[in-house]
Amino acid sequence: MKKQFVIAMLLSAGFWTAGCEKKQETETSTTTTTEQTAPVSTVATNDPATNPNVASAEQVNPNAPKPVMTFKETEFDFGTIKQDKKVEHTFTFTNTGKSPLVIENATASCGCTVPEWPKEPVAPGATGNIKVVFDPAGKAGQQSKQITITANTDPQVNQLLIKTNIVGTVPQAGAAGPVRTN
Repeated sequence: MKKQFVIAMLLSAGFWTAGCEKKQETETSTTTTTEQTAPVSTVATNDPATNPNVASAEQVNPNAPKPVMTFKETEFDFGTIKQDKKVEHTFTFTNTGKSPLVIENATASCGCTVPEWPKEPVAPGATGNIKVVFDPAGKAGQQSKQITITANTDPQVNQLLIKTNIVGTVPQAGAAGPVRTN
């Protein structure tokens, strides 16, 4: 039985090796054929005129003026709120730069805080709003949440902060007895 197994393994290895050698020969001949038929004059693959994935010199100018995000306020305190009521605040900013401002993303430090930002470019001199909704459910006491805004500005990342004091009790598991489902 062992002899049959060893013979089968040797045959498999032989077929596999023969298949690899034939594949290499095919690849070599294909490569040789391609090299022989390639045109004599070649165009650089990073030439903006022929490659749509490469930006032109006008599009990538590191010295070009960047937009600047100037906020009326970067911090807001909701004061004392109850757990059962969502609150929201709108932060207003102005593009004080010399080119259109594009917000790429806005994220919060917690899932209970949801920012909404303009998806269209904000022209130089124009204003925009970032609305922040905070859900205090399940939280108590002093809370502070940070909103991070990533844009094509200088600096690239801007921070906003909301604060609040949440009153009310946080229900404890099993405090009211077993959970009933109807």
